[in-house]
Amino acid sequence: MSTPAVAAATVQIRALQPADLDAVVAIDAAIEGRTRRDYIERRLRSAQKQPLLHAQFAAMQGDQLVGYLLGRLASGEFGRRAPALRIELVGLRPEHSRRGVGRALFDALLRWGGRHGASEIRTLSNWTRSDMLGWLAGLGFELAPNLVLESRVGENHLYADRDGPLSIETGEGPGHEIDFGRDEGNDQERHARHGCDVRAMTAADLDAIVRIDRENTGRDRREYLTARQAEAEQDRSIRVSLAAHCDGTVVGYLMARADLGDFGRTAPVAVIDTLGVDPSYAHRGVGHTLMAQLFDNLGALRVETVETAVPLANTTLLGFLLACGLRNSPRLAFRRAV
Repeated sequence: MSTPAVAAATVQIRALQPADLDAVVAIDAAIEGRTRRDYIERRLRSAQKQPLLHAQFAAMQGDQLVGYLLGRLASGEFGRRAPALRIELVGLRPEHSRRGVGRALFDALLRWGGRHGASEIRTLSNWTRSDMLGWLAGLGFELAPNLVLESRVGENHLYADRDGPLSIETGEGPGHEIDFGRDEGNDQERHARHGCDVRAMTAADLDAIVRIDRENTGRDRREYLTARQAEAEQDRSIRVSLAAHCDGTVVGYLMARADLGDFGRTAPVAVIDTLGVDPSYAHRGVGHTLMAQLFDNLGALRVETVETAVPLANTTLLGFLLACGLRNSPRLAFRRAV
């Protein structure tokens, strides 16, 4: 049997390519017990569109792909200042586990992060995934100062479900190419609560969103917010972003995405990246209106869970999300310095 050092020495690390899709899907299906082709194909396509934001690597032994690691550069979520790399997906053929191949892939990610200004690498993992927790510990990860919160959509008190779920065409259920940003032929999708009209976010909302964010954070995060909006326009099937309009202007926003993969997930999850309310409209229910509309939209589209990772120091945000019915997730946040 090959020793870990010998096995790793025979493996070459290169950039993941679109032609690797079938091999990655096969390994992932063997690990998860189901196919997640749509999710993986979407991640590879995103890397082709925004190569400076994605670090995706393949481990090759000869002409056979034996492992992969997908990472994404992110900054700005709930006020985070420094860019961080987020591990989205990692997998190995069973016969290549515990042979140093995963570390070789991670080392490639670490070097990429150093070249692209990332200060740390972050990821989430379910506390029951002992294999993943052991791998992360061996790579020097530690618990991050974040609390992962989640809520089941159908069990949340903000979920109205007055008219029942909207009709969804065959092939557009969870795990398929759902357009989470589309307009629906049902006034549940754009009903007004507390005098606010909540709609799918558009590029026309961006200037107002940047202004609100600057007033709340004291920083200009136009680059981050523009990138999130551009991503929404390029792939509306994974963005679930909303803007609240009142008195003829944008008074609040919520940026979120549908995450159909990640470690051990069995169903689509909507991940909240950031949200904000115009200080002039504080304490008028705008934030709860945005969250309620998000739950309504996700319930109609049969996305079962909402999740977010919040800095422990942001007690105001934690209090708001707890009031919206989010609770502790079984997933833990980890980080490692680059």
